[in-house]
Amino acid sequence: MNLKQEIINLATNNEIIRTIDVLNHFNGKYSRGWISAVINKLVKENKLLKGGSTKDSFYVLPERKDLIEVSVVYKKKIIREGLEEHVILGEINQTDLYLNLRDNVKSIFNYTFSEMLNNAIDHSLSKDVFIEVKKTDKYLEFLVEDYGVGVFRNIKKKKNLLSELEAMQDLLKGKTTTQPQAHSGEGIFFTSKISDTFTLESFDCQLVIDNEIDDIFFGENYKKNKGTRVIFKIALSTKKHLVDIFKKYQSNQETMAFDKTEVKIKLFFMGTVHISRSQARRVLSGLDKFKYIILDFDKVPMIGQGFADEIFRVYKIKHPEINIKFINANEAVKFMIDRVEGSNPRNQDYFIEEK
Repeated sequence: MNLKQEIINLATNNEIIRTIDVLNHFNGKYSRGWISAVINKLVKENKLLKGGSTKDSFYVLPERKDLIEVSVVYKKKIIREGLEEHVILGEINQTDLYLNLRDNVKSIFNYTFSEMLNNAIDHSLSKDVFIEVKKTDKYLEFLVEDYGVGVFRNIKKKKNLLSELEAMQDLLKGKTTTQPQAHSGEGIFFTSKISDTFTLESFDCQLVIDNEIDDIFFGENYKKNKGTRVIFKIALSTKKHLVDIFKKYQSNQETMAFDKTEVKIKLFFMGTVHISRSQARRVLSGLDKFKYIILDFDKVPMIGQGFADEIFRVYKIKHPEINIKFINANEAVKFMIDRVEGSNPRNQDYFIEEK
């Protein structure tokens, strides 16, 4: 019996199979690359149907297509030079992807897709850009992938940072761009905030923002793909509105300026404690572009006096025009902040009650 038939038999017995299931079934007899190639041939021959998202793909027999969500897909690989995002957006607008989309979802997609594709065009130096947009019964998602310099490596180099991790940390603050003369640095920030899930992968690094559970993850990108891969996902039933996200990060609704940001201190923790002034300066780096800063101390067990003093006294003296508040601090963190700023830890100049 050949390998193709054995995979078909496995799908018959299990209804849904994944590449890892086939690997385990043969117990190392075949390589992952070989198994994937045979499965892809079966899909092209219509002997298997592919379901799931890019990273969670699964396969079923054609007679069990009911196990796959009905989806509409737009795919295109195109030369980057001369590419214009509004042209691609116009093509997508002519497909069934736009059918029955609520106005708020359409607005969110138009903004986020245009921003991410424009980043690939302007920053990547890649020869080609791959685009995939998919609508299922529940979600609208897109992928923009280039094969160029890589978002984290590019920021690290242009801003003289020590690591790709520092580049990820800076991106999350907002207003981070390698071309300040042409870009405001708002695209990735607001795209990540409006998404249900937002993933940035580049070479060895992966950044995942999961707004459904309000958490952020740094990790290793096991695919180690050259360039940058952006994956955006949002529910078709979402009640989010783009204008609300913009307003959340504007301290003055009349000027409508992006002058407010929120920084999760735990993302600067990474296996150590926040003690030194140099660690505080790393947190504060680039924040002078904002007028209003919220520091989120959720899951931070303690901070040192030097760390607190640098943020809540020294930085405040240097930048009296900047309003700094903190949230989600435990008693140990609030005590240390109170020591350096010399007032009640619940002083409303600094403290916001936990969420």
